[in-house]
Amino acid sequence: MKLRFVPNVPNFLTLVRFLAIPVLAYLIYAGDDHNFAAFLLFVGIWLTDMLDGFIARRFNQITEFGKLFDPFVDKLFQLTTAVMMFVVGKVPIWVPLVIFFRELMMIVGSALLFKKNSTVVFAQWYGKVGTVLYVLAFAILFFLDQDQCRLANYIFIVPVLWSLYACLRYTIAYLQPLVKKRFKPEQPDG
Repeated sequence: MKLRFVPNVPNFLTLVRFLAIPVLAYLIYAGDDHNFAAFLLFVGIWLTDMLDGFIARRFNQITEFGKLFDPFVDKLFQLTTAVMMFVVGKVPIWVPLVIFFRELMMIVGSALLFKKNSTVVFAQWYGKVGTVLYVLAFAILFFLDQDQCRLANYIFIVPVLWSLYACLRYTIAYLQPLVKKRFKPEQPDG
């Protein structure tokens, strides 16, 4: 399969999000004086993520490029935000590590399911709720001064617990058909 950029609105928005991530990283790194600008860009990246998906589905502009590049940019956005917040001391190391391993598990699990029986893992409501919880937690951090950041240990408890719940739900939802298929009693002939 040859992957090529198809010039449409959703792909353009995804490309803009991709290009905005290094700017966001810089604004986070630049310190508390740039928190509001970083917050606005953070929210803008998140809103354009929702917008590009809506437009792609609503106007039948889904492309192979978008199906691959959009989730990649989403993961890069979340991980970059978490790592930069750690670099400037706003979150403990476990926050970017949890996000990294959550995404790694989703990528590996999706790849294995696809390889095993061509099952494509689609986002479910519980996965989307988890993303919203992380976005809200990070949004709060933009308004905390450096000395208030110890609160991050508590702010991320709900998103992390929800991620574990979502991971369990995805595992059950996608492994259950495989288990049923494997252990299905053979039907007698005739």
